[in-house]
Amino acid sequence: MTGRNGSFVRVMTWNIHGGVGPDGVFDLARVADLVSRHDPDIVALQEVDSRRCGPTDPPPFAFLRGAIRRHGVDAKSITTADGDYGQMLASRWPVVASEIHDISYRRNEPRRAIEAMIETPGGALRVVATHFGLGFGERRAQARRMVRLARDKADHPMVMMGDFNDWAWPSSLRRALKRELPGWTPQATFPARWPLLGLDRIYCRPADMLKATFTDPAARLLSDHLPVIADIALPASSRPAG
Repeated sequence: MTGRNGSFVRVMTWNIHGGVGPDGVFDLARVADLVSRHDPDIVALQEVDSRRCGPTDPPPFAFLRGAIRRHGVDAKSITTADGDYGQMLASRWPVVASEIHDISYRRNEPRRAIEAMIETPGGALRVVATHFGLGFGERRAQARRMVRLARDKADHPMVMMGDFNDWAWPSSLRRALKRELPGWTPQATFPARWPLLGLDRIYCRPADMLKATFTDPAARLLSDHLPVIADIALPASSRPAG
């Protein structure tokens, strides 16, 4: 796994498929259990869906944030009479600033990106969590938006993570993001039972922040995606003096 110690920040991204496993069971508690086993400091979850909940079930966004971490930002891209659907970012430490970007493309399914500044013990970390669309043109447009975000405050340490739906190889999307965020995770995550494609990734800047990366094959019993987990070390320049 990793040689993690107190000097690292652990980040994680996972598309949880609405909390429904391949067995057809909706169970957010087992999703939260798997996340908690890795003890991430910051976690991005995609496909959080309250439309499957019964009348006595707790709201999934609130349940997951409470089960995993106290602080967080929700991005509900679809809201209907049946409930909400979208993504969330949860953190062990306070989110001192946040913004939700609408990255929807034409009339396709609404998409969002969460931008947050998180005050870690090692200093401020800029985090973007996102979920790209399925169409090639859609993903290109969304990648351009992410490149612009990455160029803003370019001198600041940054992590961008999520489900990029980036199945094409060679990928111009991956090349564009890697120019701005040169550290990246290589794991294949989809389909979870026989992972061939690296749809889910963690990018970072500077590249040497990325110290260890891995996934968890046990997640194949809970979702059609595997998670990606990374240990990062903030640059010394971002740490508070003293």
